[in-house]
Amino acid sequence: MLFRSFAHSKFAFFAALLVLSTPPCLADAGARPNVVVILTDDQGWGDLSVHGNRNLSTPHIDSLARDGVTLEQFLVCSVCAPTRAEFLTGRYYPRTGVSGVSTGQERLNPDEFTIGELFQDAGYATGIFGKWHNGTQPPYHPNDQGFDEFYGFTSGHWGHYFSPPLEHNGTMVRGNGYVADDFTDHAIEFIRKHREQKFFCYLPFNTPHSPMMVDDRFYDKFEDAAIDPRHRDPQREDLAMTRAALAMCENIDWNVGRLLSEIEGLHLSEQTIVVFFCDNGPNSYRFNGGMKGKKGSIDEGGVRSPCFIRWPGQIDGGQRIEHLTAALDLMPTLAEFAGIDWQPPKPIDGKNLQPLFRRSQGAWPERTIFSIRGNQISARTDRFRLDAKGHLFDLRQDLGQTTDVASRHPDLTTRLKKQAAAFGESMRQAFDANTDRPFTVGYRAKTRLPARDGTPHGLIRRSSKAPNNSFFVNWVDASDHIDWPIDIGQTGLYEAVVHYTCAPSNVGVRIGAAANDASTSVLVSVAFDPPLYAKPKERVKESHYFVKDFRALSLGTLNLTQGRTTLRLFASEPQGPGIIDVHSVELNRID
Repeated sequence: MLFRSFAHSKFAFFAALLVLSTPPCLADAGARPNVVVILTDDQGWGDLSVHGNRNLSTPHIDSLARDGVTLEQFLVCSVCAPTRAEFLTGRYYPRTGVSGVSTGQERLNPDEFTIGELFQDAGYATGIFGKWHNGTQPPYHPNDQGFDEFYGFTSGHWGHYFSPPLEHNGTMVRGNGYVADDFTDHAIEFIRKHREQKFFCYLPFNTPHSPMMVDDRFYDKFEDAAIDPRHRDPQREDLAMTRAALAMCENIDWNVGRLLSEIEGLHLSEQTIVVFFCDNGPNSYRFNGGMKGKKGSIDEGGVRSPCFIRWPGQIDGGQRIEHLTAALDLMPTLAEFAGIDWQPPKPIDGKNLQPLFRRSQGAWPERTIFSIRGNQISARTDRFRLDAKGHLFDLRQDLGQTTDVASRHPDLTTRLKKQAAAFGESMRQAFDANTDRPFTVGYRAKTRLPARDGTPHGLIRRSSKAPNNSFFVNWVDASDHIDWPIDIGQTGLYEAVVHYTCAPSNVGVRIGAAANDASTSVLVSVAFDPPLYAKPKERVKESHYFVKDFRALSLGTLNLTQGRTTLRLFASEPQGPGIIDVHSVELNRID
């Protein structure tokens, strides 16, 4: 298997490819900047006061535009995990193994060379604090993909935002307070710890993604506020959702302010590049500059993001770059700014934007950037967008994509259609190459297999409609079971541990795990039936997010052989009307 040999040799191999040099834009020879990248989740282009939204105030994020460079036409993907993959690799996300947002589709192939590895191999301390969303099990885990420090969660979204269960370098912990504040606290601690060396700090917030939970100190301002401006089709706007999102965006801004203040207080501002962008369009119909589309769409409003890059003393503030740029470009651009002369082990699709950051910008070649979701392809140039249906829009005149101008530009339309078709075919081949990937086990001592990645059989179902952050419920028949397709990386003895809840009436049921020809089981002797987490800070009525605590139960050990198999969780000897609820199963290698 590719992962088996690669996981042990990856870092050493790519370290040999990196040679440090002084980038042309550095003021002092040999100086190398710190890098802080802030990524928000489901915040749209229009969720900033700098973009004309009078409903909220985002002075700290706005200051990055004032003191740095604004990439006016900056494109991301239509949903979360693909954007993260493109930022991390500089490559279109289907090439990286990512094809969706859950059940394994969000995983970034371990043989991809990430921006974390780029800076780690160049001697930087690297840390990520927040939402990873590019793989859970090693070697997909952030600690295996170039980050020394990880605090947050690996799933696509999280079900509760106040002191929820989180992870610190593979160990489950309990968060401290509101998640965005908590992630910022850890990022600040990381910067303080490494202020005497160079650091790469990645702060991917998970807000304003739902659930729409936010503290009163931010929400009270919006609870009864009149909303103006609104979405271009006001009848489609859910004002309760808008108010909650705006409150969460002001919380993000407050945390950005705390981070910038810390950098200033440590006298690191002129030594630190700060990047801010979002992962897709807004997660509801609300003001977005009149653009068409929101999260999930590959129209302009679904894939256009703010992007500000600040580096005092090295990049002139207040610049606005009108050329088309993308999350794909951040890795090669930051490598250039940091003076890292690297040879990408795989072809990248991003471009080094460093020449655009000079006041006297020279010629910049026309480019086409593609957006893809499933079989839909949209093609974007500096001026035009060809949508997934083959309509052409002049975005300089018609940002809302209301008038098809294909008949006025037949040659351009034909060219873009051919380019989109060719791109779509190459991406389909990439998708097909990554469809058969079981979940990896044994590449580190502990492996967690969450409900998100399992397949229920019989009457068992998930606790929420989205697999991310769900658990299995309605296990009422002992003939039902749950399966996980797995790839054992190392032959050996593994302890199977289930994280469960069990009502008192069901105590005594036998739960077991089986893989290959091995099986083990135990009686559930302890009832554990906690309530769901209360949600007093949830600001919308309809919420499908449910979270509760789970108890660990060792099922015994399994002798597992290297290679592919299926892990099955089964039950027997029921004692009551139900079995157990299941959050996850761990397979822990016993050396």
